[in-house]
Order: sequence, then C-alpha cells, then structure tokens
Amino acid sequence: MNLSLSFYIGYRYWRSRKANAFASFITIFSVSGILLGVAALIVVSSVMNGLENQLKQRILGAVPQLTVHSQTAIENWPSQVEKLSQLPGVQGATPSISTQAMVQSPSNIGAAQVYGIYPEQEKTLLNTTKRVYSGDFDALESGKYRVILGAELARTLDVAPGDKIRILSGDGVVYTPLGPVPSQRKFTVAGVFEMGSQVDATLAYVHHDDAQRLMRQKAGEVKELRLYLDDPFNAAKMAPEVVAQFATPVTTTDWRDTYGHLFGAVKMEKNMMSLMLSLIIAVAAFNIVSALVMMVVDKTTDVAVLKTQGLTTANVMGIFMIQGSLNAVIGLISGVAVGSLLTLNLNTITQALGISILGAGQNLPVQLELSQLTWIVVGTLVMTLVATVYPAIRAANVQPAAALRYE
Repeated sequence: MNLSLSFYIGYRYWRSRKANAFASFITIFSVSGILLGVAALIVVSSVMNGLENQLKQRILGAVPQLTVHSQTAIENWPSQVEKLSQLPGVQGATPSISTQAMVQSPSNIGAAQVYGIYPEQEKTLLNTTKRVYSGDFDALESGKYRVILGAELARTLDVAPGDKIRILSGDGVVYTPLGPVPSQRKFTVAGVFEMGSQVDATLAYVHHDDAQRLMRQKAGEVKELRLYLDDPFNAAKMAPEVVAQFATPVTTTDWRDTYGHLFGAVKMEKNMMSLMLSLIIAVAAFNIVSALVMMVVDKTTDVAVLKTQGLTTANVMGIFMIQGSLNAVIGLISGVAVGSLLTLNLNTITQALGISILGAGQNLPVQLELSQLTWIVVGTLVMTLVATVYPAIRAANVQPAAALRYE
C-alpha cells in the first residue's frame, strides 16, 4: 500500500470544493458534533474528578483509610509502625482505637464515632488537624479528658469549646444486678473541626489513653494501627502486603466499609455521564459515514479511473479513510482546545456570567487529568476511524468496467 499516494489524493479530495452541498453540511455537522462532544466530555469529567478528589480529602482524610486489627496487643508496636510507614504507597502509620458512642450535652444527645489518637503522631497525617477552629489538637492531653468534635455534631449538641459533654461507649460495658451499664465519662470540648462533609456530624477525637480508659482497656496496649495512604483507593490492593508484615494473625478493614457506597455512587455517576457524552461523539462520528458515502457516489468515476491506472484496493480504502479522519482530527483538536480552555477557566466564566452552581462564594472543584484526556483523544480517534471503514470498503469495491460503461 502506497500510503503517501493515498494521503495526497485523500487530502486533495478533502480540500476540494464539494459538489454535493448536503454532504458538505453533514461534514460540518459531524465535525461540530465531535468538537462539542469532546469539549463537554472534558469539562464534565474534570468537574467529576474534582468532586471525587474533594470527597477524598474531606472524608477519607478524616477517617481511617486502612486499619489493622489484632485480637491481642501488638508487640513492640513502635517498630511495627516504622516498618509499615516504609512500605511504598504508605504515608504513615499510627496507633488507633475507636468506639461507637452516644454523646450527651445538657441540651441534646447524638451518636458519634469516637477515635482515640496520639496528636503528636497524627499532626502531619490527619487532614482534620488542618481544619480545626476554636481549639487545637495539641489540647488533647492524656488524663485531661478533652474532646474535639465535628462542627455539625457540636451544633447538634449546642456546645462550644470549654463546655462539658458526656460520652457513653458501647465497649467496656459492666454488667450489674440492674443490667448492663455502659462505660461513660465526662469530657471537655477542646475544639471544633469542619471538613465540609458528612463526617462533621459523626466524628469525635480524644486522646488514645483517655479512649482506653473510657473503653476499660489495659493502658498502653495497642490493638489497632491505622495507615494513611498516598491513594486511599489502593487500600484493598495494599491490605495483603500490610498483613504480611505481621508475625501474628491480623485482619484489616478500610474506608469502603463505611463510605464505599458514597464513592461507588460518585463513580457510577461519572461513568454514566461519560457514556452519555461519548454517545454524542459516536453520533457525530458516524455522521462521517453519510458524508463519505455521498463522497464515494460523487467520486465513483474518479475511483474507477484510478483503479484502471493500477491503484490497489488498499490505496482506495486509504484515500477515503484519510479523508474522513482529517474531518475527525479537526473536530478532535478543536474540542480538546475548547474543552481544556473551558475547564481551566470554568470558575472565572461562571462568575463572569453570574452563575452560582454551588452557592455564593463557592467554586466548582475542577481537576483536569492528562491520562483521562489521553483516553478521550484515543477513544475518539478509534471511534471515527471505525466509522470510515464502511464507506472506504464501498469505494474499494467499485468495478471500473461498470462505472465507466457510459462515460
């Protein structure tokens, strides 16, 4: 196959003034459709990526991403923490303890997941420490019985830093003649954090030692380690490697047990939006079929003459595939340029138009990923190339004798 000859003739056909005005209209329509479809797919995908990344920071930055559980106390846990922290993809590991509890104030009551932490070890790893106002994680000192609450939980309880609340834990229950009595202690609110997500209504942090006393566990024992990962979505893949670092039997849990449904819904929505917008590109790409078929009809005599001069079937197919691909490439390049510019300036554009999608003062989360952009480009090129195959085969099957019979 002489590719240069096919490209030259295909380029000449593409540049030439088309005799069929309707074919020209369909070509313009298909190119515009590819442009709009690609641009919309880039913008929507970038916004969905930004939303997913924001949820990862606001939710998975506040809850255990991967937790190791042991039935017995972990021996020499500081060295185990150091070993786990050196694993690829692990930002750090810290001792952890947690309990589901009821939180009671003088005016209200609510439910919370209480985490016991060592503030000095969590400070560089836990995103919540960067979102605290009216207090600080350094206030969590062993034996002081202080607690840091989520903003929504604090509003529900109607408390502020300095107020007293009672935490009743389901762990450490004592059975008496009057029935089971939950473990409970009074804590002083030392601060309030706000992540801007649903964790604000359910999380509370206390010192690790205070949590052990609340749950009536032996002081100094560590039965849980929580790991912070570079990418929380890799938690399931990393679990076997983490378990292999322990000489005694351990189990693992990760964020999917509590928030997997939320991120699953976001992923499904992102995939469905991408599918819908891909259909726009598909419709535009297959409009190329109509335009090329009309072009084949117009150029039947030319094709017959070229074949009588020795042009092969592959060369003829190449001519029309190149002609259709040139239209697709124009639409694709324009779509990528427009989509990227819109994505990078989306908040500026919405502000200039006076559109507030998330409310006053809030910007849309936008994250343009090169890998996703590459998939969009490759997918569009493949789709449009497939669309040119049928017209190209039809042109290649032209019989010179039949086409030139009445010429």
